[in-house]
Amino acid sequence: MHYVNVENLTKSFVEKPLFTNITFNIEQGDKIALVAKNGAGKTTLLRILAGKDTADAGKLWINKDVSVSFLDQNPQFEEDKNVLENILSYDHPVINTVRDYELAMEHHDDAHLTELMGKMDELNAWNFESTVKEILTSLNITDLDQLAGSMSGGQRKRLSLAKVLIDISFGERNNFLILDEPTNHLDFEMIEWLAEFLSDNKTTLLLVTHDRFFLDLVCNEIIEIDNQQLYIHRGDFSNYLVRKIEREEADASSLDKAKNLYRKELAWMRKQPKARTTKSKSRQDAFYEVEDKANSGRNEDKLQLHVKMTRIGGKILELKKVHKAFGEKKILKGFDYTFKHRERIGVIGKNGVGKSTFLNIIMGLEQPDSGKINTGETVVYGYFHQQGLQVKEDKRVIEFVKNIAENFPLADGTKVSAGKFLELFQFTPDQQFTYISKLSGGEKKRLQLLSILFANPNFLILDEPTNDLDLVTLAVLEDFLEQYQGCVIIVSHDRYFMDKLVDHLFVFEGDGVVNDFPGNYTEWRIDEARKKKAANSSSRQESKGTVLTATPEPIVINKKPDAPNNKRKLTFKEKFEFENLQTEIPALEKEKAELNEKLLSGSAPYAELNTMIARIGEVSKQLETKELRWLELSEFVEQ
Repeated sequence: MHYVNVENLTKSFVEKPLFTNITFNIEQGDKIALVAKNGAGKTTLLRILAGKDTADAGKLWINKDVSVSFLDQNPQFEEDKNVLENILSYDHPVINTVRDYELAMEHHDDAHLTELMGKMDELNAWNFESTVKEILTSLNITDLDQLAGSMSGGQRKRLSLAKVLIDISFGERNNFLILDEPTNHLDFEMIEWLAEFLSDNKTTLLLVTHDRFFLDLVCNEIIEIDNQQLYIHRGDFSNYLVRKIEREEADASSLDKAKNLYRKELAWMRKQPKARTTKSKSRQDAFYEVEDKANSGRNEDKLQLHVKMTRIGGKILELKKVHKAFGEKKILKGFDYTFKHRERIGVIGKNGVGKSTFLNIIMGLEQPDSGKINTGETVVYGYFHQQGLQVKEDKRVIEFVKNIAENFPLADGTKVSAGKFLELFQFTPDQQFTYISKLSGGEKKRLQLLSILFANPNFLILDEPTNDLDLVTLAVLEDFLEQYQGCVIIVSHDRYFMDKLVDHLFVFEGDGVVNDFPGNYTEWRIDEARKKKAANSSSRQESKGTVLTATPEPIVINKKPDAPNNKRKLTFKEKFEFENLQTEIPALEKEKAELNEKLLSGSAPYAELNTMIARIGEVSKQLETKELRWLELSEFVEQ
């Protein structure tokens, strides 16, 4: 079924063109990711498709039988109503019927009740309550009486996401779901749940996301806006990277040919006599076309962030017996740690367990209830926080940066001017004189990152740094952090970002408990899965023993013929296979990460790209096979 047709769509913001004459179609079942640099018009295009904005020119057609649901970056609610009232307050056939049914039940309206029961059957609305409960619980929305006006930004985004997921979960309608950064403010478990939900759901999807792990799990097509033009790539993110590099290589070759032709034609034009023949006039017109093409090459300096870091001394940061609580809610309970040189620590835990509070305590923005925090004299912090840029008055971008410093020292001893540094961060000379208030959300994040690095820190604290950054800037930030010589603490729900950068994790378990895990996020998840399996097996054994001791009657035991005590054991060969799998799986995961990293860096020779992408496919298939086999054998491992 044909859902959406976009033809020659054009949009500019003030004098800045976002996209020009873009054309594409969306068919039923498509799950598309929209990627582009910050400020290239991703959110604007989503808003146009959702009917929240209009294009300057072009045509947009959406099938009249298609229902559009939109997750905006800035959701709107009825502020004086609570969570449940906001969910039930919008127009939806199932929600309207459920609401009317509840009212009829409350007022004992038997005549109307019979009619509504038939309608509930027709709309399959009887499982409404359980579906809503699953979605709200999975997104950690538990206080249904909380007023929307008192909710934090993260809570509002999750509530907005819950509303659109509830919207597409009922009825036989043809759903077209538009999501703008759906993984922002979600923890790892929520992201994985959402990926599974969207993958299983038959909804047609267009989304903007910076989360490459989530993108690969959900999407089967990528649409890119680059230099105002649109490019379509079938397949996953790795395939997109290869095709993008191939396109850029072809563009570079075409540009070189145009420049050579331009030099020849320019020499001819300079020799032209004043009298113009008809034949020479046509050649002149062709010359101007060649000139435009020759001058169309984009000056895209790759971001180089080899900073001259301030020396860090032997004493860095010590936390001794630190306690922190808000009323009954414990954040830290006797936390002890001494930071070492070049440590790269990831901080994970469910939303609300105190990760940001922990960072604020380190920075001195929040005081602990007790304990000591000793910071070395040479430590210079760089704090990337979720609040964004702190600008008292609206300034131009270049003025904001020059207030920090006129020049920036590089590792080779040279200096870079504020303007040139901004260019390296993809702020063109024209954009540098733009007021900060006119920047997109992603551009403001990029400017915030620039301002932090400009201060030449030797201890970086990054609280959700990947939110709203484009994929190009993310790759550059990862490259910088890999070479960075100082200490780094990262709070992020971007699994790919964390796996690539951190050496170990502070795992906030809740109730003030923080565990130090020696590995990255994926390794921690595997370890947790094994612990959970062992605990479940132990619990089954204990439960079995208790039942048999306390109540020997068969009806209480409710035992199946193939209960756990009849479970077969692994053969010697299977034990050997299982042990090998525990070594082979991490090795394959490491190889896949390294191949993806090489692709993202853009340093791989062009001739090797197809071989690398083919190998990534092979490794992914091997991983899937071996992981399934590991799970199969693990069911029979003795605990």
